[in-house]
Amino acid sequence: MSNTLVSGHRLKLATCDLRLATQILILFIFCLVFISRTYALDLDKAKVYFLKGDYQQCVDECEKVLAHSGYSKDLDELYYMLGISYMKQNNLLRASDVFEIIINEFKDSGFKEDAQLGLGDTYFLKSDYDSAENKYKQILESSQDTRLNGLVLFRLAQCSLKKGNWQEAQAYQDKLNKDYPLSFEQRLAKDLSVPQFYFTVQVGAFSNMKNARRLCQELSDKGYSSYVVEPGTDNEKLYRVRVGKLDSRFETKELEKRLIVEGYPTKIYP
Repeated sequence: MSNTLVSGHRLKLATCDLRLATQILILFIFCLVFISRTYALDLDKAKVYFLKGDYQQCVDECEKVLAHSGYSKDLDELYYMLGISYMKQNNLLRASDVFEIIINEFKDSGFKEDAQLGLGDTYFLKSDYDSAENKYKQILESSQDTRLNGLVLFRLAQCSLKKGNWQEAQAYQDKLNKDYPLSFEQRLAKDLSVPQFYFTVQVGAFSNMKNARRLCQELSDKGYSSYVVEPGTDNEKLYRVRVGKLDSRFETKELEKRLIVEGYPTKIYP
């Protein structure tokens, strides 16, 4: 075979290989585009379910997208929807895990502060008011975006009420009224109805009013600020003897310790 024929044959093979490689590359690019569009559609479906309040369907769609390891666009938004959906389903452990992922792995995410708020809310819903309060305070201290501040102040007022810190709750409510007078949270805060509550120590409950007054006088003679709470309803027959009207639980605990040492049975209210 002549060199010319050999060269021509090799050229044909090379051309075929190039065409095949080109076709494979085009097919690969097509697959990538198709997959990307498919998962983008799945993310859009998740958003629709989220906005409709169908949180189980939202979870299902989000998990489908996450199962595709090559998909990375808008993952922080996806995780945020997933965290909120878990929280709405009262799956607080999974919700807190998801919010932690956003906080720790998406440092520059626009959803980072929302995730911090969500994490605080999971603590609040678990009745861990100290952890919730700490998380809310971190948002106020570090946030450059005031968008969430009204809501954070409202949450802090709620935490203070749950912990019995009436004065602190009132302070948060006053700041909310002052700084965000037209906010939705300010209107919500009005319904908190922060009362002028106090802590007190109950040392006895009697069906006979004379016995209650006798104990009350005994305590007064010892220097305690004591009083009798009369039955509030027709069905209630007990006269309750209580000591003190204090602003903080700490002061009330100290008062309780003194009364215990003197032999009185005690119970703190509220």
